[in-house]
Amino acid sequence: MKLSDLRDKPGATHNSKRVGRGIGSGKGKTAGRGVKGQWARSGVAIKGFEGGQMPLHRRLPKRGFKKPFPANYVEVNLDRVQAAIDAKTLDISKTIDAAALVEAGVVRRAKDGVRLLGRGELTSKAQFSLAGASKSAVAAVEKAGGSIEILVVKASEEEAA
Repeated sequence: MKLSDLRDKPGATHNSKRVGRGIGSGKGKTAGRGVKGQWARSGVAIKGFEGGQMPLHRRLPKRGFKKPFPANYVEVNLDRVQAAIDAKTLDISKTIDAAALVEAGVVRRAKDGVRLLGRGELTSKAQFSLAGASKSAVAAVEKAGGSIEILVVKASEEEAA
């Protein structure tokens, strides 16, 4: 097989319709654009314009708020933590925090903090000190005999000040 032999599957491509090539083609004169006006011209880009009527996106009330700088957590599941403990890269005699998880290679970088999620099972008794944890993760850690300390996030400290 050569590069020149490569083809698309039959029916995968279509020839473009040749418009504006005489009245006998059926797509001559106005080329399917109707008669005069804005839409017959090129470069039309009026999204949401309703002919001068107040557009829908301005008629409806504003709602909600999106934080400009939300906290960006790295999420880690229990099965990843247990695998690192089994591989002896995480030391459970010390408190497991974001720096320990980065050092063990469980996460690449800590960003704004690490959040523990509940997928998998934790069999080792371990102490965690992380930015957040789901309810199922907290329950699984406490079931294994460990504990989780939730750290105060930087953003909430700034809001309190």
